[in-house]
Amino acid sequence: MTANPVWSVDPRTGKQRERVAAEATAPDVDRAVRAAHAARGALADAGARAAFLRAAADLVDGAAARVVETADAETALGSARLTGELARTTGQLRAFADVVEEGAYLDVRIDRADPSLTPPRPELRRYKVPLGVVAVYAASNFPLAFSVPGGDTASALAAGCPVVVKAHPDHPATSELCGALLRRAAVASGLPQDVVTVVHGFDAGLELIRHPLVSAAGFTGSIRGGRALFDAAAARPVPIPFHGELGSLNPVVVTPAAAAERAEEIGSGLAASVTLGVGQFCVKPGLVLVPEGADGDLLTAALGKQLGQTGPGVLLDHRMRDAFVAGVRERAALPGVTAPVAPGAAGEHTVGAGHLSVAAARLLEGGPYGVLLEECFGPVTVVVRYSGPDEAAAVLDRLEGNLSATLQLSRAETEGAPGPAAALISQVTRLAGRIVVNGWPTGVAVAPAQHHGGPYPAATSHSTSVGGTAIERWLRPVAYQSVPDALLPPELREANPLGIPRRVTGG
Repeated sequence: MTANPVWSVDPRTGKQRERVAAEATAPDVDRAVRAAHAARGALADAGARAAFLRAAADLVDGAAARVVETADAETALGSARLTGELARTTGQLRAFADVVEEGAYLDVRIDRADPSLTPPRPELRRYKVPLGVVAVYAASNFPLAFSVPGGDTASALAAGCPVVVKAHPDHPATSELCGALLRRAAVASGLPQDVVTVVHGFDAGLELIRHPLVSAAGFTGSIRGGRALFDAAAARPVPIPFHGELGSLNPVVVTPAAAAERAEEIGSGLAASVTLGVGQFCVKPGLVLVPEGADGDLLTAALGKQLGQTGPGVLLDHRMRDAFVAGVRERAALPGVTAPVAPGAAGEHTVGAGHLSVAAARLLEGGPYGVLLEECFGPVTVVVRYSGPDEAAAVLDRLEGNLSATLQLSRAETEGAPGPAAALISQVTRLAGRIVVNGWPTGVAVAPAQHHGGPYPAATSHSTSVGGTAIERWLRPVAYQSVPDALLPPELREANPLGIPRRVTGG
């Protein structure tokens, strides 16, 4: 049987650019997974892993012009945005090399034997081991940082797990290019090239999640696609962890005091956040609670002015463009919903930014208004005008889990004694994984304390896909009881030959 071709498509024209590869068949996926499984032993050497991650970063940086040009041709995200994303991507690779060398991610704990305790405590030594082959499902909106060379891949490799990446169909040429660079880096570091493999095709993604040698999966994408894979992972004879980042509305609450203090500044900042990347960031603010009255009017006027001055943009593919146009049309057709700056189609291949507005009381009616509480991927946000704190709280209570929640507070609310602002933070903490005050959620720093996740459906687990602790997704703890020192893994031996940080209890 002839495999289906994989084409690179220009979203600016909708035309095919080049044939990149062929969709992987079931035997292809099986070979890729088995080769990755066979290569896992080579990743046991922490020094080799760190060297590999740095070599991968160097090769991607060295090919930056070609990578950015290819990614822009497939995504229309622009060279400036993609140059920044490439720097973020190689920075992640190097950061995880540092994590590997530091060693604290192994969470080594030693409890000395103490027969005087009740019950007596034996000698216990605990650390974490890699799960095995990881399946990574690349994201559409980040062809580098959340795709083949991205955070899921980097963190899994850092943990000692080989990776098979299911490329996203929106950027197959970029995926092939980056996959080749990572495989070259592996060989240059003395590792088998099959520690990283790229496959294409919808069916390949299903074969991958079902393969008995795949031990975990990472996903960034839609609720529908992620939930289908999550269910498949759970339905296996041996279920596996599925770390999915799905949909998020990323609510913003503007307090009356903040609106009175800096309405125009907030409105302009909101517009910039909503239109960043043509509204295709997973943390785009999609629902904004704005107080009724003159200050709120001034804020929404500034928002509308800025959005109205934003030129047409190209979405990642025409399927997403059609979904965006249909989504804003459905929302705008609801009684009581207005479109001060109408979003939607701006041309055959482009869309225009805008915002919708609705009274909180109408939104709280439920029924068809529930669609306003769902993510609409693209440059649009829904402004909800509320009459008081109780109405704002009632809207927040309707929301599902989110990646982020943002509060725009006045200076007095941030500097004064805890009060309503503290209650707001408490409320949004229950529904989001990252709380932002007087900033905007777009732009997720790669840092040790970062958390990029949230309650379902923002994510399918409580882990993060960004930052150093993302490595924890691909590890499991093992405790060794009364095992002779010579038989212990080097990381747990008394002499600590690898210099791993450890927590010791007892004499």
